[in-house]
Amino acid sequence: MSETVKKPDDTKAQATKVQGKKSQGKKSGKEDIAVPVLGPIGMLRWAWTQLTSMRTALLLLLLLAVAAVPGSLFPQRPANPAVVTQYIKNNPVTGPWLDRFQLFDVYASYWFSAIYLLLFISLIGCIIPRVRAHYKALRTAPPRTPRRISRLPQYGTLVIPAGQGVSASSALEDAAAVLRKRRYRVETRDADGERPHLGAETGYLREVGNLVFHTSLVGVLVSVALGGLFGYSGQRTIVEGETFVNTLVGYDQFTPGTNFQSAWLSPYSMRLDKFEVRYDRESVKQFGQPIDFTAHVTTQDGPDAAPQQQTLKVNSPLEIGGTGVYLVGNGYAPVITVRDGNGNVALQGPVPSIPTDGVYTSTMVIKVPDAKPDQLGFVGFFLPSAQLNDQGVAYSADPDPLKPQLNLNSYYGDLGLDSGAPQNVYSLDVKNLKQLNGRDLPAKGIVLDSGQTYKLPDGKGSITFDGLKRFIAVDVRHNPGQVPALVFALVAVGGLVISLYVGRRRAWVRTGTADDGRVMVEYGLLARGEDHGLAKETAKIRQALQDGWGLNAGPGEPPGGFGSTADNGKNAAGPDTGAARNGKESS
Repeated sequence: MSETVKKPDDTKAQATKVQGKKSQGKKSGKEDIAVPVLGPIGMLRWAWTQLTSMRTALLLLLLLAVAAVPGSLFPQRPANPAVVTQYIKNNPVTGPWLDRFQLFDVYASYWFSAIYLLLFISLIGCIIPRVRAHYKALRTAPPRTPRRISRLPQYGTLVIPAGQGVSASSALEDAAAVLRKRRYRVETRDADGERPHLGAETGYLREVGNLVFHTSLVGVLVSVALGGLFGYSGQRTIVEGETFVNTLVGYDQFTPGTNFQSAWLSPYSMRLDKFEVRYDRESVKQFGQPIDFTAHVTTQDGPDAAPQQQTLKVNSPLEIGGTGVYLVGNGYAPVITVRDGNGNVALQGPVPSIPTDGVYTSTMVIKVPDAKPDQLGFVGFFLPSAQLNDQGVAYSADPDPLKPQLNLNSYYGDLGLDSGAPQNVYSLDVKNLKQLNGRDLPAKGIVLDSGQTYKLPDGKGSITFDGLKRFIAVDVRHNPGQVPALVFALVAVGGLVISLYVGRRRAWVRTGTADDGRVMVEYGLLARGEDHGLAKETAKIRQALQDGWGLNAGPGEPPGGFGSTADNGKNAAGPDTGAARNGKESS
């Protein structure tokens, strides 16, 4: 069998030749480099890897928060379509463009849904591999003992004198018992050898808390989607004595979820018996300010259910028929009777007014489409406690109805209700109407105290202020994902706290017997990640070992009398009497 040996000159010549080729390649810039081709499958794998990274998930979460900002800057069509229509009308240039980008319906827009779905997929893609890795870590034994424990951030030695009946193997078992008591998972190795050792690990709950946190975020997203798909919300104004029935026609405004079915509405009813407002009548600065709102209602959870007397307050909603009923507003509803030019009653009943200040100065709009021969309309304001100032202008001096008064202007003509176009019931378009009463007209404005009647000019009819009632505005919400979202949010906070305050730590102990019969114990600890409590943990383990072996300090000796812990010269758990520092082993 022959062996070929290259001569030194040949080797040097070959190296010179290769170097010349490299330098030639550098000069020409045409050095051949094999670039791998990903291909379609490789591109998909790369895209999936990028999407399921934690950095991408955090970026999508931040992007989702930013994408939700326009929902608070612009009026939203599901909440108030009339305001959106008016906004587009007032902004003819920017309004249509904003509508094209769905900024008036942010939470149902295609771009918001895309971010939402990508975040959902990204979180799931982050969680599943980490669950597998953590499950594998739970089944894997603690890592092997390092050859040089003294290089660990926390290191110390203890010496058990001869004659105490402690062997190297029994000392190792004692150390294992101490670590198990401190919730370490321990594995002893070579227990019968000359230098038995063990490895231990704790803090698995840290990763569990992290996984629980991210899984709970997915649960929150699912719960929010559940509420958006199957929930609904609606608003209704209820006057004293009126009954609200939970049907589609019973709402003033109704916003259903994407997959909501009207058959899911629970057939309950609620009648407003009385509404009470308590005002501050004692203090000077806050005089007349409302203190408490209480609505006394009679509820019936189904046609065959027994009526129940309940109260509804601002911060105390009612739970009925799987919905939450919230008190969101209140005001006065003057009882009005309008007769048309033929003497027939064209309108009779309470008309809610909209409060504009703290003394309930309220705007009034009355539309009478059934009046003959011309439709009638009234616009003005209602004063609970009417008074005149020095200029003869009426104002309300108190929110209580001490002297209720109506101040109205009247119109006749076509109200535009027959065109089919939706109108705001609290505004009157006078473009196609002719004015009957007004401050600048000979007939002047209409001023009515309670119980008074005013005859309209030109025989158009009359209006009577019959009395006064109160009304409440309620918001009815059904959100099947609300409770799960709360539960997942609380679990997420708990998982986050665990992941922040539980330290992932590893510990190793090695024992041996010296020639004179002493048992030498080495121990070291290492944290996986930043852990400011590692030095304290080392000191507690050392103290537990000292107490177990009865290593008490004598006069002038350090604690335990033997050895110490060190953190490369910093954060030592005891005086330096033999521990390795700066990478040097103790003798």
